Amino acid sequence: MKKIELSNWPRAELFQFFSAVSQPFYSVTFRVDVTNLHRYTKQNGLSFYYTLGYLVTDAINAVENFRYTIRNGEIYLLDERIPSFTDLRHGSEQFHIVTLPKSGSIAEFCAAVKARSTAQKTFLDQDDETDNLIYFSCTPWFDLTGCTNERDFDRDDNIPRIIWGKYVEANGRETLGMSLEVNHRFIDGYHLGQFYQKLQASIDTLA
Repeated sequence: MKKIELSNWPRAELFQFFSAVSQPFYSVTFRVDVTNLHRYTKQNGLSFYYTLGYLVTDAINAVENFRYTIRNGEIYLLDERIPSFTDLRHGSEQFHIVTLPKSGSIAEFCAAVKARSTAQKTFLDQDDETDNLIYFSCTPWFDLTGCTNERDFDRDDNIPRIIWGKYVEANGRETLGMSLEVNHRFIDGYHLGQFYQKLQASIDTLA
């Protein structure tokens, strides 16, 4: 983790501009082509949800602006963000939240998430709730076209909230709607574009 000095931070002016607005958060929703991801997970017997979470985590961590945080009024650049999933056990209507570092191969990560989710007895492990997370969720029952998130209003909050919906087929391709809610003090449309490009490229090159 590295401390950021405002005096020589290229983003300082933008950061201060959006710090003055009463509500610096915004969300966008766009479509992601998951044709190759669906094929890959089906062929390898992997969870589509966990695999996409793995790839999204990589894409988030590859874009520096997603890794900024504020602690005690000071800006820091995190080394990495950690995925935190909502998950639903078979036959249950009550979800729980599973948090663990992204490590190993896709298959190893999927196995680790499943094991953690199965073993977890509480809704949420509060010890894992820090400012270096990525919040993930999924609505596999319908095609997602937009989303907002609940939050305690804290303008220093830069935890990305990411949710995606059901993948749908059209013209031989499968796509899903993915929504990101971010803090404009740190993240602009350009950085969202970088995230999207990195994510789509990693999906397309799965083999």
